[in-house]
Amino acid sequence: MIIAGKPTQINADKKRVFEFLSDFNNFEQLMPDQIVNWKSNHEACSFTIKGMTSLALKYKDKTPHHMIDIIPDGKSPISFNLRIELEEANLNEQNTIASVKIDADLNPMMAMIAKKPLENLVNIIGEKLNSEFAK
Repeated sequence: MIIAGKPTQINADKKRVFEFLSDFNNFEQLMPDQIVNWKSNHEACSFTIKGMTSLALKYKDKTPHHMIDIIPDGKSPISFNLRIELEEANLNEQNTIASVKIDADLNPMMAMIAKKPLENLVNIIGEKLNSEFAK
């Protein structure tokens, strides 16, 4: 199941946005309110989704200034890939379009349960990323 958030325009160049996203210490402020017990370093993070489960994430791949792939680290109740793609907005180097998507391997029952929370997650990451650079 692939869930794509609404592309978000950010008032910063791709390099700056990529550098921000390349450090998991910056991700806490991009998470929804249901995320608690956040712990992070530069390359990985762990947290609890209230009332659900605990997760750990790490970077799988980074293509400088273009794309970041994030995957579960260790035991995870679901297999997924969170990808953030960056592109220049309307040929304006000072603005970036960020697209957040999740590709999750879910059985049909889990897909029904997880679809709405995952849609919420990708949209909140985009919105909060925009807010972070609007400061």
